[in-house]
Amino acid sequence: MAKVFENQVVIVTGAGQGIGLEICSDLAMNGARVILNDIEESLAREAADKVNKKHGICLPMHGDASDPVFIQSMVDEAVRSFGRLDIAVANAGITLFGDFLEYAHEDLMKVVGLNLGGSFFLAQSAARQMKQQGEGGSILFMSSVTGHQAHKNLAAYGMTKAALEMLAKNLVIELSQYKINVNCVAPGATKTERTMQDETYDNTWKNITPMGRPAMPADIAAAVSFLVSPSARHVTGQTLVVDGGWTSVSPNP
Repeated sequence: MAKVFENQVVIVTGAGQGIGLEICSDLAMNGARVILNDIEESLAREAADKVNKKHGICLPMHGDASDPVFIQSMVDEAVRSFGRLDIAVANAGITLFGDFLEYAHEDLMKVVGLNLGGSFFLAQSAARQMKQQGEGGSILFMSSVTGHQAHKNLAAYGMTKAALEMLAKNLVIELSQYKINVNCVAPGATKTERTMQDETYDNTWKNITPMGRPAMPADIAAAVSFLVSPSARHVTGQTLVVDGGWTSVSPNP
């Protein structure tokens, strides 16, 4: 029985751990050949090894997912190694908390450069390849509940996430003619290696999330896998919020 992503080729950025790694594992388990990116070489290699040992074919590529030249090199590597590119997941992002009145220009440029610039140019490079292939494809942006609800000290981050959702809508006009769909997943609080450094994180979000727990990376990966699968080919320009109901009530942590 053929797997959902059999013979599909995928790029996932920012995937050395957490949500990105889970996305790679989920896609590979279902037949995809995956290029796994992380800015840290050791993380990329270790993560790809984990996927290869458990699930299938995963090629690590370390580099800066905000750099258009590197982004194009990932697309070129997908074609060189696997012959095509079918799915691009712009998961790489950076969160820099800070009071709006004191927020530094350098910090804003970092957040915008990766969260927006990296996502924009991955979509552009991937879409060019998909257009050339003539068989369509899927692009997925990683948004956030902070693109829907204000969150203290995250003005810059929330702004970029809201912008990604608008980018997905706009690309409906640009890319539907090539049978490329573009969507977003907006995670809420999620237990990852980074968030669990805060010892209060789990209990805090258990108490304020209607479903009684923060998300796990597998919850987010399942949403991503649906939106880039054949089952969602007629879904485009949409955002799927995965937050256990938090945005319906929105209490601050």
